[in-house]
Amino acid sequence: MNSIERVDYQTHPSQYRHWKLSFEGPVATLRADFDENAGLRPGYKLKLNSYDLGVDIELNDAINRIRFEHPEVRTVVLTSAKEKVFCSGANIFMLGVSSHAWKVNFCKFTNETRNGLEDSSQHSGLKFLAAVNGACAGGGYELALACDEILLVDDRSSAVSLPEVPLLGVLPGTGGLTRVTDKRKVRHDLADIFCTTTEGVRGQKAKDWRLVDEIAKPAVFAQKVQERALALAAISSRPANSKGVSLKPLHRTVEDSRLVYQHVTVDIVRAKRIATFTVKAPTSAQPTDIAGMQAQGDQWYPLAMARELEDAILNMRTNELDIGLWKVQTLGDAAAVQAMDQFLMAHKDHWLVNETIGLLRRTFSRLDVSSRSLFALIEEGSCFVGTFLELALACDRSYQLTLPDTPENAPHIGVSEVNFGLYPMATGQSRLARRFYNETPAMEAVRARAGQLLDGEAAMSLGLVTSAPDDIDWADETRIAIEERVAMSPDALTGLEANLRFNGVENMWTRVFGRLTAWQNWIFQRPNAVGEKGALKVYGKGDKAAFDWSRV
Repeated sequence: MNSIERVDYQTHPSQYRHWKLSFEGPVATLRADFDENAGLRPGYKLKLNSYDLGVDIELNDAINRIRFEHPEVRTVVLTSAKEKVFCSGANIFMLGVSSHAWKVNFCKFTNETRNGLEDSSQHSGLKFLAAVNGACAGGGYELALACDEILLVDDRSSAVSLPEVPLLGVLPGTGGLTRVTDKRKVRHDLADIFCTTTEGVRGQKAKDWRLVDEIAKPAVFAQKVQERALALAAISSRPANSKGVSLKPLHRTVEDSRLVYQHVTVDIVRAKRIATFTVKAPTSAQPTDIAGMQAQGDQWYPLAMARELEDAILNMRTNELDIGLWKVQTLGDAAAVQAMDQFLMAHKDHWLVNETIGLLRRTFSRLDVSSRSLFALIEEGSCFVGTFLELALACDRSYQLTLPDTPENAPHIGVSEVNFGLYPMATGQSRLARRFYNETPAMEAVRARAGQLLDGEAAMSLGLVTSAPDDIDWADETRIAIEERVAMSPDALTGLEANLRFNGVENMWTRVFGRLTAWQNWIFQRPNAVGEKGALKVYGKGDKAAFDWSRV
């Protein structure tokens, strides 16, 4: 794939085409003013504040800048700069001309962005208010649903709606169905009506049905928005007088078969459909106090590494669709990773450390939900300890080299306190708890060895790795396992991996990914949606959809 075709997830407010970001004390305001002529791909216009992937890339960037650059912000108001329209949702014509893979990746990133709002509200005290000042449909309402509160203007015309089923033959695919029931507790028969009509619900009925929290007449709408934003800010734990960290552009080189960052590299072998992610441990002196950390700014190692790894994951997801297996490796001094973890745990209540932990948590979660096979290779020079062990625990399989003749050179892994809950999955469980179904004997056995370096035999006995071949068998065993994996059906593997990675506990987020997006994935391939006369294809052309009426 050449550089012109690649999607870049890095941007800056000075480059925004769709959002206007402003600040006033503890409140930041993001106004949707989507440039209809600035779609990420040709062939459609972003009319009526309809969005595409480019809009959400900017939104994700804006939220990250608020998190890190503006710790004084306690509430983010999401509203519209256009008259009578808040957001009309995902651009239908974009969906109509996009490949299946593009649609699914778009929905996944959009889901993650909205989940990220709720993640920040829960873990960082950053609150979100949707000030719905016009028509709010589909993905626009789904964005509002991800906020802590929704305030709807009561002007007799503005309504909230999820019209995907009757209009397009698809689902509200970025969590709409799930949040309406699980989060807003809308009665299921009312939700059924709401999701099968096109006109939406407005005014007092929207409040009565729990679709919004409050309504306000146009004359007092701005005042009510300010009141609710400040009320939310009052319950936030964000600091009032701290200095933020400027997020400068990543140092990144994009080559034909390689992504190179300061701490992360990705090597691609397209002929074998394999990519190798290598995450490097810190090599320079790490800060020992808050002042030293702040002096390093966005170059503070865990923050810099998390930004790079997130960008690499997103790049590979979107730009390298044929690469079915990601090998995950680490390189460097385990003691340096352990020192980093000790600092994170000691200062986890400091806002910048907490936000960095949040970015790591969300980045590891992106790895969990990536539809790629993930194999960890624990070789000489590896440092899968603590935070880095999360990378191996996220993988479908892990292989640890043993060296019976020179055990002093053998790679070791290490469990630390961070692995018991600092980076929960979307389920709310740690990856260790997921791995062992939270069974007490296994969890206590692992905890008893926390802080120790474990060779392959010890790691196998605890169930922390899949296999621990010696140096004689290593090359053949890992090669065969990888070759067998990449030869299997990618569709079947995607379903298999998603089911196995998210065993046990379910919650709203896992239902969004595990149920809704799986159903949407299927529906996006059905003729009733994307066939020649499918609802998504004929939308806006004056033709009526032709459905296959059989239920399957």
